[in-house]
Amino acid sequence: MEITWHGHSCFRLSERGMASVVCDPYDHRVVGFEPLKLKADIVTISSDTPEHGHLGAVKGDYYEIKGAGEYEVGGVFITGVQTGGIGKRAGSEPRNTVYVIDYGGLAIAHLGTLNRVPNQTEVEAFGPVNIMLVPVGDGDSLNAAKAAEMISLLEPNIVIPMHYADPAEKVKLEPLGKFLKEMGLGETEKLPSLKVTSVNALPVETRVVVLDHAFSG
Repeated sequence: MEITWHGHSCFRLSERGMASVVCDPYDHRVVGFEPLKLKADIVTISSDTPEHGHLGAVKGDYYEIKGAGEYEVGGVFITGVQTGGIGKRAGSEPRNTVYVIDYGGLAIAHLGTLNRVPNQTEVEAFGPVNIMLVPVGDGDSLNAAKAAEMISLLEPNIVIPMHYADPAEKVKLEPLGKFLKEMGLGETEKLPSLKVTSVNALPVETRVVVLDHAFSG
């Protein structure tokens, strides 16, 4: 399967013969970058804002997922776990849904606008995570230190940072370098996309993969 980053918190996940997924499409007029022109079979929305839920950026007849629950579309299993704007925290934190997207046993977790380390119940609801798409630039989401804590908690095979400062980004966020330093890393080569052939091909030790942003789907 292939994971492509389109800037901010927007990713496209695809696998031959299975449904494609776009996570958190944004309004470029608010976020920056170039206008998105994406196609998908499924669109997941972590929070109903222009930064994370602009459906106008996605073309085609897609299935929209906006909230907690279990879904199966085109051979892809998706679990949504609400982690913000519920219970006692409803008035003090923004609503957020984390999505764990399962492609034939390969589990990708998109953390959305998660701004705190989840409790044990939420973590158990995620299940095992192979690839984690994690915000690292603070703003309305995790900062570098909390992102590193989240990685230690879930122990994914691969981590892909998102939601950090970029010359094309209008939202004020912290730089990627702060997160890399927190992880004990220096400058990291950016890849155009991440391609994974199977769960068995994943690294045993957690690896950080930095993607360059693309704009077509």
